[in-house]
Amino acid sequence: MLRLLATIRKEWLLLIRDWGGLALLFLMPLVLITVMALIEDAPFRDYQELKFDVLTVDNDHGRLARYIKEGLEHSGQFTLVDSLDGKPVTQEDARRLVNAGDYKICILIPKGATAAIVSNANRIVNDLSKRMGLPAVQPVKNRNDSLNVLIYFDPAAKKAFKSAIHQALDNFLTQIETDLLLERIKLQLHSKEADAADTFAIQLKAVGLQEQATGPTKQINIVYNSVQHNVPAWSIFAMFFIVIPIAGNMIREREDGSLLRMKLIPGSYLALLAGKMLFFVSICVVQFYLMTLVGIYLMPLLHLPRLVLGHSYLPAFVIALCISLAATAYGILVGTLFKTPNQALSFGAISIVILSAIGGVWVPLEVMPPAMQFIGHLTPLNWGLEAINDLYLRNGGFPEIIGNAGKLIVLCLAMLYLAARVEKGRIS
Repeated sequence: MLRLLATIRKEWLLLIRDWGGLALLFLMPLVLITVMALIEDAPFRDYQELKFDVLTVDNDHGRLARYIKEGLEHSGQFTLVDSLDGKPVTQEDARRLVNAGDYKICILIPKGATAAIVSNANRIVNDLSKRMGLPAVQPVKNRNDSLNVLIYFDPAAKKAFKSAIHQALDNFLTQIETDLLLERIKLQLHSKEADAADTFAIQLKAVGLQEQATGPTKQINIVYNSVQHNVPAWSIFAMFFIVIPIAGNMIREREDGSLLRMKLIPGSYLALLAGKMLFFVSICVVQFYLMTLVGIYLMPLLHLPRLVLGHSYLPAFVIALCISLAATAYGILVGTLFKTPNQALSFGAISIVILSAIGGVWVPLEVMPPAMQFIGHLTPLNWGLEAINDLYLRNGGFPEIIGNAGKLIVLCLAMLYLAARVEKGRIS
C-alpha cells in the first residue's frame, strides 16, 4: 500500500509541475475536437442541411414546371432562381453560370413537356377504353421526338449530390405523369356514367413509407454528424496520447534513479504499476468526460450540432474505463521497451497517429477500402469507438459493449504482462 500511495503522489506532483504536460492532456484535446468538428461539419452533412440556389429555365410554362418547382421548394433545401437582374434566365446564361461554379445546378424544362405528358396519358386512356368497348375520345398528339428535362451540374459537384437530384426529379416526373393519367381515366369514366363519376375516386398508393427506430426506444435514430463522430473519436485519441507523459516519466525515473528508490520501498513491483495505472486511468476518464461536456455545451455555441448521448450512462463509464486501461497499459509498455525519451516519445506519438488513422478516428471506417477496414477493426481505438457508437447512436447497453470492452481489457493485461517481463529481464 505504501508503494501504491507513493507512486500516486509522485505522479501527481510531476503532473501539476509540468504546465506543458497539463496543456497536452487537457487543453490540446479541447482545441483538437473543436477544430476537427468545425472542419468536418460540411463533409459530414453531405448536402443534407445545406441550401442551394437552383437556376430554372421554364420554356414550357405548364403544369410540369409548377410541379417541379413546388416539389423543390417544399424540400426546404433549394431556392429557385428563374430571373437575374430582372430578366428571365436563358439556357445560355444557365450553362455559363453553372459551368463557372456560380450555381450548383440548373433545371431546364423544354417547351411542350406538359402537353407531351397529357398526350401520352390520353393515349393510354384511349387504349384502355378500346379494350373495354368504350369510345376513344381523348385527343392525342403524335410526336416522333422525345422530350427531356435537362439538368446542368457544376463540374465539381459530388456524385452523391447528382444522384440525389436525379432521383428527386425522376420522382416528380413519375408523380405528375401518374396524376395526369388518373385525371384522364376519371374524365373518361365521367363521360360514360356521370352519377357514378361524381363520387368516383382513385387511390393509386396502397402501401406507404414510414421510418421507425431500430433501437429499443421510439426515437428515430440520431443523425451521424460531425460532432457525433469527432467528439468520441478524438476523445479516444487524446486518451491514448497519454502514452507521451507515461513513457517520458518512466524513462526519466530510470535515468535519475527515482525508480530505484521506489523499488527500495518494501512491497511488490506490481504496486508501483498499480499506482501508476490508477493515477493515469483517472486522468483518462476525466479527459473523456471533459470532452463530452465540450460536445454538449460548447459545440452548439459554435453553431454545430449538439452531442447526443445514449440512455446507458453506467455502460458509458465502463467503456471509458476500459479505454483508459488499454491506453495506460500501452504507455507503460512503450516506457518499458525504449531506453531514451526521444525513442519513446517519437514511437508513441507516431504509433497513436497511425492507429487513429486506420481505426476510424479521422474518417469513418466505412469509407475506407475493404483491406483497411479489416485492419482497422483490429485496433483498440476502433474497439472503443464502436462501443461508444453502440451506446450513443444505437441506444445499446452492456450486452452491446461487452465484446469490445473484453478486447480492451485483454489487450491491457497482455501489454502489462509483456512490460513486466521486459522489466524483469532488465533487472536480472
